[in-house]
Amino acid sequence: MSTPALRVAHDPAFGPPEAAHRAISGYGSGGPAPKRIIVGYGFWIFLLSDVIMFSAFFAAYAVLFKNTAGGPSAHQLFDLRNTAVQTACLLASSFTCGMASLAVGQRSQKWTQLALLVTGLLGVAFIVLEIREFSGFITRGAGPGRSAFLSSFFTLVGCHGVHVSAGLLWLGTMMAQFFAKGFRQDIRHRFLCFSLFWHALDIIWVAIFSLVYLVGSLPPELLP
Repeated sequence: MSTPALRVAHDPAFGPPEAAHRAISGYGSGGPAPKRIIVGYGFWIFLLSDVIMFSAFFAAYAVLFKNTAGGPSAHQLFDLRNTAVQTACLLASSFTCGMASLAVGQRSQKWTQLALLVTGLLGVAFIVLEIREFSGFITRGAGPGRSAFLSSFFTLVGCHGVHVSAGLLWLGTMMAQFFAKGFRQDIRHRFLCFSLFWHALDIIWVAIFSLVYLVGSLPPELLP
């Protein structure tokens, strides 16, 4: 008595033996996923680990937000005009990074370099504004050692700034590689990872702007 697998193997509807093997094993005829998909999926796993780290920083900030130890509070320190300009720079850089992705898809060296250059300049403007903000706080005696609130604030926002700085170094590397080696497949895979990283930083910053700056700028009587 033949088994179902043997019947499938001898059934002419399944074609040659290797096709019958695919039908039995469940593997598709296309083989493994393209490397671009594998690389993107693997990098998303790395980004999720970063999201977990930032979640811990957000939780610490939420707990320590009111622990000012008699020092200045968020309402007294934050300047939403400066932060709004920072946010505009970073969100605009996300748009230009997307334009760079389109240019890479078209294999256009000119527009790829131009879009990445604008992305980098906007990122540098963001970092300069953040350094100016931090310097102003420290000058006013509101450094990270002043209170638990400020320690958690500098840790959360500063960690994001370090990520943006690392992203700018990565961006410069990508510009050099595109210029020197063209649009090779491995370089395009690296750019895919960079674009995922940069857009993830924008999403995290939107959370910082909303939960740290906007909430912190509210009058104390409106806070729970």
